[in-house]
Amino acid sequence: FAGLADVSISEDIPVEGEITVPVGSHSPEDDFSTLDEPVKDTIMRDLKAVGKKFVHVMYPKKSSALLRDWDLWGPLVLCVSLALMLQGGAADSKDDGGPQFAEVFVIIWFGAVVITLNSKLLGGTISFFQSLCVLGYCVLPLTVAMLVCRLVLLAGAGTVSFIIRLIVVVAMFAWSTLASTAFLADSQPPNRKALVVYPIFLFYFVISWMILTFTPQ
Repeated sequence: FAGLADVSISEDIPVEGEITVPVGSHSPEDDFSTLDEPVKDTIMRDLKAVGKKFVHVMYPKKSSALLRDWDLWGPLVLCVSLALMLQGGAADSKDDGGPQFAEVFVIIWFGAVVITLNSKLLGGTISFFQSLCVLGYCVLPLTVAMLVCRLVLLAGAGTVSFIIRLIVVVAMFAWSTLASTAFLADSQPPNRKALVVYPIFLFYFVISWMILTFTPQ
């Protein structure tokens, strides 16, 4: 490189320009933000996401669809709907049905929290809110069972009515249990899956029992 020392740049040649670092093409999507979109679009996007999760629950398979984009809107709607339909049953000591509404809320949310903590303590890889999302969305079949039972009870309470309600509740109980275990199966250690499934079984069994034993005042 000894010859490079003799190289000189003429003062007549302007040394100017722009020094930029190419970072790739800029697209209009880079400027998009959910803060800039209309409220209607935000609501419709969230409703579509909740609807897709409902579809995944009704057609359960071994998938992580409910785990990727978790939310608690669906579980909240299902919990409120189930509590409203159970409100004013014969097990309630007051006319307004308030205590039974609170009982459903406590059983669903406290039960889901206990199951989630049990899963985490057993070495599950699923996050806390992902587990709540799955357990909450899988209450959908039992909510459908409660709606069917209310319609059957409108025709009268009797042996035939009880048998129909028993078949519906047992079928939806199995559906909820299988759906939740299908979504949560891969997040648990292989040798501890039974310890995780058993609390889920009890959780949906208690809700199913409340639905089956419900009789309007």
